[in-house]
Amino acid sequence: MNSALPSAVTTLLDQQQGDRVLMVDDVPDNLSLLHDALDEHGYTVLAATNGEAALACARQGRPDIVLLDAMMPGMDGFEVARRLKADPSTAHIPIVFMTGLTETEHLVAALQAGGVDYVTKPLDPRAVLARMQVHLQGARQARQTRQALDAFGYASIAVRASSGRLLWQTPLARELLQLYFGTVAPQTPAPVLAWLRKTLDEMARQSPGDGAPPQEPPRLCAELGARRLSFRLHHCIGGEEPNGAGPEAAAGVGAASGAAGGDWLIVMREVSDAAVIRSLGLAFSLTAREAEVLYWVVKGKINRDIGEILGASPATVKKHLERIHAKLGVETRTAAAAMALTRVREMHPQWEV
Repeated sequence: MNSALPSAVTTLLDQQQGDRVLMVDDVPDNLSLLHDALDEHGYTVLAATNGEAALACARQGRPDIVLLDAMMPGMDGFEVARRLKADPSTAHIPIVFMTGLTETEHLVAALQAGGVDYVTKPLDPRAVLARMQVHLQGARQARQTRQALDAFGYASIAVRASSGRLLWQTPLARELLQLYFGTVAPQTPAPVLAWLRKTLDEMARQSPGDGAPPQEPPRLCAELGARRLSFRLHHCIGGEEPNGAGPEAAAGVGAASGAAGGDWLIVMREVSDAAVIRSLGLAFSLTAREAEVLYWVVKGKINRDIGEILGASPATVKKHLERIHAKLGVETRTAAAAMALTRVREMHPQWEV
């Protein structure tokens, strides 16, 4: 089940922007001290001086890590952390508490609220940077994987089997779930949850010692007109993990003890012309209209035909095509079509020109 991603994914992993850090502290001097150190090391710095502002900034700015003051007037850092972790759009962000409290009960409270680490005040910027790096590495890898999956049409979600809660989702997954089921996080669509629990129950009944080869769990498919969305159980990523569950169990090796627990990664993929166009846009950093133009170029259409399809003039199509050539680093439409077709076949093996 842990099959390698298409080789071209690696090209996306080198295109990430600098890490964004959200600092939350009601003392401006603390913010100023850290801001200078972080800025010097190339981080993009966001700042908030109270809990409400921190939540708004996290939702809008999508930081890669949060440095959070534990004790603030009004909403304290513990409550901010709990709310960040309760929101699927921010639940994946690592939180490092900044605290002058060194009593064990306070440090335990910080971790229970969702923190992954803490630094003590007075703050030493060097120590803060060192602790950040530890957690940013894991967060960066997770983010890059999610972005790469989206770019290649593999949307992904994480679902807690026991509660049915959707823990997090990639942007593409959010779009697809709303389109096909009309649901939003933290609600997992009922058909998806029922399929997950049934699959885990079936895995639990498999005998690990019968010598039979591992079997891939059955997939779920949903249809919307000419569009088709498939769901594949990938692996258990932690949480209330069933006994014996994990990547091997999800692949049919070993047995899960039932659907009572575990957080499970589910990979979704859509087969449709719209999915191909979206994948082209993500893979080559094209605008929506440029992706449409490139799609019809791959289909062998000339500028006049593309203009009629898209409701644009041939001159406008030509301008789009010039920008496409620049982004792909090619000089002719034939080269652009060949490059795009190769990428489409990597992303959508069953798609036909």
